[in-house]
Amino acid sequence: MSAPTLTSVEASPNPHAHSARTASALSWAQIRGAMPDALRKLNPKEMVASPVLFVVEVGAVLTTGLAITDPSLFAILITIWLWATVLFATLAESIAESRGKAQASSLRATQKQTTARKVIAASGTSKLTSGFTRMATEDVPSASLAVGDVVLVSAGETIPGDGDVVEGAASVDESAITGESAPVIRESGGDRSAVTGGTVVLSDTIAIRITAPAGSTFVDRMIALVEGSERQRTPNEIALNILLTSLTIIFLLAVVTLQPFAIYSGSPQSLLVLVALLVCLIPTTIGALLSAIGIAGMDRLVQRNVLAMSGRAVEAAGDVDVLLLDKTGTITYGNRRATDLLVATGATIEELAGAARLASLADETPEGRSVLVLIDEKFSGPGAEPLADILGAELVPFSAHTRMSGIDLAGPDGLRIRKGAASTVARWVHSTGGVTPDQIETLVDGVSMTGGTPLVVAQQYGSGPARVLGVIHLKDVVKEGLRERFDELRAMGIRTIMVTGDNAITARAIAAEAGVDDVLAEATPEDKLVLIRREQAGGRLVAMAGDGTNDAPALAQADVGVAMNTGTSAAKEAGNMVDLDSDPTKLIEIVRIGKQLLITRGALTTFSIANDIAKYFAILPAMFMVVFPQLEVLNIMGLSSPESAILSAVIFNALIIVVLIPLSLRGVRYRPVAASALLRRNLLIYGLGGLIAPFIGIKLIDLLTSLLPGIG
Repeated sequence: MSAPTLTSVEASPNPHAHSARTASALSWAQIRGAMPDALRKLNPKEMVASPVLFVVEVGAVLTTGLAITDPSLFAILITIWLWATVLFATLAESIAESRGKAQASSLRATQKQTTARKVIAASGTSKLTSGFTRMATEDVPSASLAVGDVVLVSAGETIPGDGDVVEGAASVDESAITGESAPVIRESGGDRSAVTGGTVVLSDTIAIRITAPAGSTFVDRMIALVEGSERQRTPNEIALNILLTSLTIIFLLAVVTLQPFAIYSGSPQSLLVLVALLVCLIPTTIGALLSAIGIAGMDRLVQRNVLAMSGRAVEAAGDVDVLLLDKTGTITYGNRRATDLLVATGATIEELAGAARLASLADETPEGRSVLVLIDEKFSGPGAEPLADILGAELVPFSAHTRMSGIDLAGPDGLRIRKGAASTVARWVHSTGGVTPDQIETLVDGVSMTGGTPLVVAQQYGSGPARVLGVIHLKDVVKEGLRERFDELRAMGIRTIMVTGDNAITARAIAAEAGVDDVLAEATPEDKLVLIRREQAGGRLVAMAGDGTNDAPALAQADVGVAMNTGTSAAKEAGNMVDLDSDPTKLIEIVRIGKQLLITRGALTTFSIANDIAKYFAILPAMFMVVFPQLEVLNIMGLSSPESAILSAVIFNALIIVVLIPLSLRGVRYRPVAASALLRRNLLIYGLGGLIAPFIGIKLIDLLTSLLPGIG
């Protein structure tokens, strides 16, 4: 099987989330839908939050006045394209927000006012464990439920609010939230007790203690977040805004000082030209796309069914240095699997396979079922016949007490087969007068030293001594493709640490097979917390995933804490991300999305600053070429006239925003390479590209504008 790459991970079939393919497209329907919000954002009260665009809007207002008082085609066109620049900027943000609003609308449709059966008291006792039949209830609106209230929900009823199951177990349809059609089991106790309001109970009855007040449920918070109403600017955005504001002030001062210089040189410039120059010099491109990039980054997580509680968490994911991964269910499959049969001297593989299959028929554990799968796939021989064909068979089911399973067959031979832990099977063999060969002890020790679990198989005919046939090798099976993923993380400069409660021997064996960098064995919740704090004290950012209450302290301490939706309420409250699919391996994809967000922002910032250089060659010679003919050498694009040069630069400045909107929403493609290689690629593609593209674009626009009367 080929190893899956990170880029092959698709969004789960959530009807409330766009696919990655849809997210990368920009349709006219999206533009039309976002246009009203884009126009609303032209309000100066909103524009002032982005100093760069606010300056452009003020300039557009000034040129509008000039075009009215002293109308000319040049003034009118400059004014139109300055307003277009501002509108394109607000449109980019509105399109990004509209995607979240579409998802929020679908989620809001899952919320409806329901009637809840609130528990008043349990007749004869104050404890819920008295049973459902003794609970007195009253019907109340779900909106009136408070934290701590207990409600009963039966099959076919909608869960009225977020909470924890405190009694019973039930099958729950969570497709409205996760998009997964398969129902899940929610039960009291353990790490599968949390339920979400708006999901539906399919079977049985459960008692739920409400953990979130009406209006503050998980879905309510998710709606607010994807709509962007709670999206605050992240530290990186704030820092970049400060940089852009500083550059704007510098260029504003530079343009203001040009007028006295122009008057002194005998070539005073109109206010229209100075405004055009200022707008073209300040970094309008990244200023226009900055907010859209941040919103789109969170949206890409939602597409993959991950809810980030803040943009800060997404950015932190991009800067992660250390990744903590739980072994079971993340690096390995949830249960140990049979991987090999080791035959004892004097037995055959057919005998061992047949006996192991028969002994596993009554073993309902995942390990027991994996033995049947292994034998059916790789081995054949006696015992492969269906159970219905085995007459008079008496099954011996596996139990934690006996630690064995088996079968007793009727007939003249009276065959008995047992399979289980080495010490338990050895005692059974000895009780029949049999012996355990030294070779079996060697095989058992060999399996144990590799971190596996040995199961011994033995059989007895009649009243004779039992004979050991061999050993079944159970092991934690590492998920396919993880070694390649860890290699990619290592190329990103991220160190992976496997956290497990297993002993050190097993942990080291699994870590070596999976390719992780380090391992923390026999880990307790306190050990996880100490490890995270130690890494953070060294200046590193740490990410981890968890689902249990015992993971809550570490999730809260980690810079990126991804809680599983199937986990406890404590875990979801402690983390700053929630994975609706409850797939711990998605932590790797989250890191990738975070890095893509940071790289996209850096790439477009580089492009924005680089493409200003071409505008210098377009506008500055046009402004002073009449007085200083020597500046003609700077007109390397051969622009038709000063008016055409200035207008072409302004038009390009507006259109480049539109061209880059899809890229800001989709994100720059990320490859797991070293930071130095990323920097070189960034400078080569977006630095050099930002330098060359305006020369081509402005020249092409100049060829068109030169055809206009009074411009060419």
